[in-house]
Amino acid sequence: MAGLRVVLDTNVLVSGLAYPASIPGCIVGAWRQGILEVVLSRFILGEMMRVLPHLPRVNLNSGEIRDLVDSFMFLADIVDPDSVAEPNLRDPADRQILGTLLASKADYLITGDKDLLALADRYPIVTPAAFWAKHG
Repeated sequence: MAGLRVVLDTNVLVSGLAYPASIPGCIVGAWRQGILEVVLSRFILGEMMRVLPHLPRVNLNSGEIRDLVDSFMFLADIVDPDSVAEPNLRDPADRQILGTLLASKADYLITGDKDLLALADRYPIVTPAAFWAKHG
């Protein structure tokens, strides 16, 4: 797994924080231990900031969430998403995630988003389980 550069979609980050023993949790843990290089965008971090307050399992107040996002800014490589004109994406937010993958030149985008996973034949997009099975 060392040397792999990956984009973590918001759903993987949030799941990893909410369920540390899960596969997304293991992926986030590998990143935090320096085993994996993670690329994020301000868009992904912004989505995470909006979602985390609604998850009681995470149990972080707004200040703690800001501190977490700030720490991720130092731990991750932050890129500006490329502009993407992918007609098969319904959700404009998914264009930002795909754009992060393209701008980062990462080995993988790890996501649970079915719309993004439907593009796996054209882009290196995998589920957390598929990534972990191959590299965990």
